[in-house]
Formats: sequence, C-alpha cells, structure tokens
Amino acid sequence: MSGLVTGDAVVLGLQPARLPSRALAVLIDLVVVWAAYLLLTLGLAVATASLDEAAVMAVSIASFLLVLVGAPIAVETLTHGRSLGKLACGLRVVRDDGGPIRFRHALVRGAMAVVEILMTFGVVALVASLVSERGRRLGDVFAGTLVVRERIPAARVVAVPPPPPWLVGRFGGLDLSAVPEGLWLEIRQYLTRSRELDPVVGRHLAERLADELVARTGTPPPAGVPADAYLAGVVAERQARDARRALPRGAGAASGAAAAPAGSPPVLAPPVLAPSVFAPPVAAAPVASPPVVTQPVVTPPVGGAGPAARSTGFAPPA
Repeated sequence: MSGLVTGDAVVLGLQPARLPSRALAVLIDLVVVWAAYLLLTLGLAVATASLDEAAVMAVSIASFLLVLVGAPIAVETLTHGRSLGKLACGLRVVRDDGGPIRFRHALVRGAMAVVEILMTFGVVALVASLVSERGRRLGDVFAGTLVVRERIPAARVVAVPPPPPWLVGRFGGLDLSAVPEGLWLEIRQYLTRSRELDPVVGRHLAERLADELVARTGTPPPAGVPADAYLAGVVAERQARDARRALPRGAGAASGAAAAPAGSPPVLAPPVLAPSVFAPPVAAAPVASPPVVTQPVVTPPVGGAGPAARSTGFAPPA
C-alpha cells in the first residue's frame, strides 16, 4: 500500500500502479486513438480534396488536437480517470488525496502527454516514472494526480468494520443519492484506518466527515450516536442497498436461507392449505345384504340305520 497521507493524517489505502501495467494501458490507448485518427484523416482527405492547401492544413491540425488531445481528456473526465487501456489493466487516475479527478486534472495530464508521450515517443514519461517514487510522470506531477491499481487481490483488501449492532437498519430512510463518490471514498478510508490514528485526530476527522455527510443527506444523526458509529452505520446501509440492487429478484430469500448458520434450527415454511370445496351431502344407497343359504337338514330314519345310512342319509332297500 502507498504512504499517501491527507491533511487530516488519514493514511490512504491506495496502491500505485507499476510501470509495466501503466505502459500496457498507454499502449492500448495509443492504438485506439491512432486508429481513430487515421480513419478520420482518410475521411477528411476525401472530403477536403477540393480545398486549398491552407484549409487542408487547418483541418489536419484541428483533427489532430481533437482526436489525439481532446479525446483522452474527455474520456478521463467523463469516466473519472478510467480510459480504455486503464480499464483493461485495472488502473485508475485519482487525485493525491484519493478523490476522483476533474476536468482540470485531465486537461493538465492531456496537455503534458503531448510533450512527454506523443512528441518524444514516451521517453520523457518513462524516465520520469522511473525517477518518481510512486511512478508518476510529469503530467501527474503538475496535475497533482496518481495512477493506482483499482483491482486489488482480495487478500489485500481491508474490509470496512461493521457498525454497532444497535445501529443496523436505523438509516434505511436516508437519501444517499446526493453523496458524491469522493466523500464515500474518504469515509471508507477513514473507517479502515481509524484504529491507526491518534484518538484526538481521529475524532476530529470523524466529526468533519459526519458533518459533510449530514449536509449531503439533510438528516442529522440520532442523538447520542458517536460520529464514527454514525459513519459506519451509513456505509453499511449503502452496502446493503448495493447488494439488494445487485441480486436478482427472488434470489434474496434463497441466499438468506443458504447463509443461515449450521447450528441454527431449520425454518419451516407455513403449510399451504388447499381451498375448501363444500359439496352437498349425498345420501348413501342401501347396501344389499347377500342371501343366506341354509343347508338342508337330513334326519336319519327311525328304526335304526346302519353306518351307511348315517353317512349318506339313504336307507338300503328291504
């Protein structure tokens, strides 16, 4: 991490970009810009074929300034320091205090790039980056900017500490749309480095950031809430909103069920009852009982019959 320190003694967690990644980003930008410039030059050559030499020279100079100088300045201003090459390499141009750049910073960097990159084929920028402790070229020195790594491995990312449990969910009604990204960056950097600061300096810095946040949201913090806890609670609320917007609809319940701790009892869904259907009672038909078959009773003849008579029921002829 870099040793950048703001006026409030906050150490910024920024990592300056190394020379190979910066050179690759510049190369990608130059390829794109020169391709656009050549296509525009060919089109203008066809369109200005009937003009005189002075008009053709004026159009050529205007196209050079528009494409090779004006386009990078406009892109860095609109994207807050992310050109196409820097976006591909995970880099970004920021101010010395870690905030996003503005038009004046992009203008100075673009004007100096004409001298140290285009006219000298990058030799001046290379020497300046090698000499500088944080790898800054002359445009960064004069503009007060720095190229940093925007994509950092997860092991090196310092997480923002969570707010106190009694503050979770208390800032759900805040309007955070007017809070700029620069202020969010300062608040996150303070929260991740608050334990390394002097207590008095840290308290004053937290109060200043809380006042700026209140001025942007228009809602004062609850009574008795410290400034650092208020900042942590608002940052947690913004992270929760970003997470809800990132998740598709209906995935929140599934992710919440998957994130439940292993020792917690299972949550049973309420039973789904089918709608009752009432039908009028139907009289049951009488059930016919099966007929009773009686066996005939054969009585033996009087007079004493033999065993055959008793077994068959017939008496032999006399």
